[in-house]
Amino acid sequence: MTYKTKGLVLKTVKFGETSMVITLFTELFGLQAYMVNGVRSNKPGKNKMALYQPASLLDLEVYRQPQKNLQRIKEASRSYLSKEIHSDVIKNSLALFMVELLYNSLKEPEENADLFYFCEDAFISLDVASKPVAANFSLFFCLQIIHFLGFSLANPSATLLNSPNLYFDLQDGQFTNEEPTHSDYLKNDYARVTAELLKVRQPDELKYIQLNQTMRRELLKKYLDFYKFHIPNFGRMRSLEILQQIWSDGSAN
Repeated sequence: MTYKTKGLVLKTVKFGETSMVITLFTELFGLQAYMVNGVRSNKPGKNKMALYQPASLLDLEVYRQPQKNLQRIKEASRSYLSKEIHSDVIKNSLALFMVELLYNSLKEPEENADLFYFCEDAFISLDVASKPVAANFSLFFCLQIIHFLGFSLANPSATLLNSPNLYFDLQDGQFTNEEPTHSDYLKNDYARVTAELLKVRQPDELKYIQLNQTMRRELLKKYLDFYKFHIPNFGRMRSLEILQQIWSDGSAN
């Protein structure tokens, strides 16, 4: 039996001479791995590797056998033809960070359509984003998908936000005006920026949040610490080093 679903490519692994195992986050089935045969070929018109680049959005017809770990794809085509994600160095680095974050966060093949639709919109928004919007996109994405993964991050009250000291406790995901008894927290300006980012509903609003590269790097590092505290076996984010290098060069400011 086959099903039509959308999918976001998260990871590809070569298998044999011409095949690949493609890990996708799908609209209907959540995280799924698919064996695709004959995708790597030197023959003209036969090489389909470009279709399965990480961060690609696809329309799929797939075979479904729940008892198997590897599924099969009957048909695949692009559901969105990106303009810059695969060609622009900054946007490609951001997109690879985002797909790695999803890959490290999604542990079970469970349907999460709301998260999929958010991610679909996010990758399309990144593709057409202005430079100021793209600069803050990784922070926005980190904070927004937390909600879809089952964690609740509440914005601080006006009273709390205006208090002399504001802390964001990374271990419990709460804002407070009392310094936590551990070192895993953000304080004052960093906590206030986090509250501001949590209020963002449309990516275009990110252009109004002015951050320097030092603050951006520190915030992203701390947000990933939150994931490590709350998602078992979260794993190392290899794309973070590339993203931080881009920020250090000043290319993404």
